[in-house]
Amino acid sequence: MSLADSWRAARPPVAGLHLDSAACSRQSYAALDAAARHARHEAEVGGYVAAEAAAPVLDAGRAAFAALTGMADADVVLTTGSRNALDLLLSRWPGAQRTLACLPGEYGPNLAVMAAHGFSRRFLPVDDTGRLVLDEAAAALGADPPSLVHLTPVGSHRGLVQPLAQMADVCRGLGIPLVVDAAQALGQIDCAVGADAVYSSSRKWLAGPRGVGALALRPALAELSAPGTEAGDVNVAAQLGFCVALGEHLAAGPVVVRAALAGVGAWSRRVLAQLPGWRVVEPLDEPSAITTLVPPSGTDPVAVRAWLIAEHGIVTTAAGVERAPLELTVPVLRISPHVDATEDDAEVLARALAAAPHGG
Repeated sequence: MSLADSWRAARPPVAGLHLDSAACSRQSYAALDAAARHARHEAEVGGYVAAEAAAPVLDAGRAAFAALTGMADADVVLTTGSRNALDLLLSRWPGAQRTLACLPGEYGPNLAVMAAHGFSRRFLPVDDTGRLVLDEAAAALGADPPSLVHLTPVGSHRGLVQPLAQMADVCRGLGIPLVVDAAQALGQIDCAVGADAVYSSSRKWLAGPRGVGALALRPALAELSAPGTEAGDVNVAAQLGFCVALGEHLAAGPVVVRAALAGVGAWSRRVLAQLPGWRVVEPLDEPSAITTLVPPSGTDPVAVRAWLIAEHGIVTTAAGVERAPLELTVPVLRISPHVDATEDDAEVLARALAAAPHGG
């Protein structure tokens, strides 16, 4: 059975056409069942007793996350998602100096968290496509090192892949901690690059439930995950679903999944590049399953997204400029199929977009 067939068979049949994995992928039967069984166990023995019984599976999930991020020696903290992870990390960052370097296309909510914790930011140099220019970045960081570099290797507003491994080498050589927001990257690209901290959510390319994620920290930053970091009224059922999704991803083979997603992105862009009036942002061969479409003048992506759902059962994302407020100039439509998608799905979307209403 092919990866696409096995991925599809492991999930409930899709109602319509789901092209929105960068927002929230479809969970498997196994992930759903793990969460449901835990909820039943909580009803049988109480939430705290059930949580104690779930500890071995949660520990296995932490180990799986450490393996995917190439951080076998890391301390892994389960969070409620990516924003919670960044908030935990920056709220406990050591030292009085609070400066960081990031891309001009940094995710808008991340910028808000950085500001809330008193971090001043400077921008890493990029080319006219928004891709990091490594030589210039190395020179700028060496001349005036920040407290940390925060890199989002695949953004929320487009499927451009940043040179993560090479940037990790630069930061390592300069002795600057590298923090990676892998919310869109984990599952799509190799994130085992030797970063100092990596965080991600469950619900995107790993196809786990909403409301959970993880933060992995190198031993040098161990004080940032002091006892009590995970304290609170956590959703253990969702955490177990995430752990199952991590196991499924490892079993499928991360390298195989990444190659399949890159192929999905390539044929998606090839089909959609032929659509009159809409412009594909990413290069056709970009190794990402995200395709970003700039709409024709006067066309509102929010209205188009709603129309696609209502009229065709096609789920996409309308990305407003707030996702990357320092770089994105107009709202866009984002397409993000998973490995079960087919080229026919892209053709269906293209025909629907060709008939989409114009105007706000």
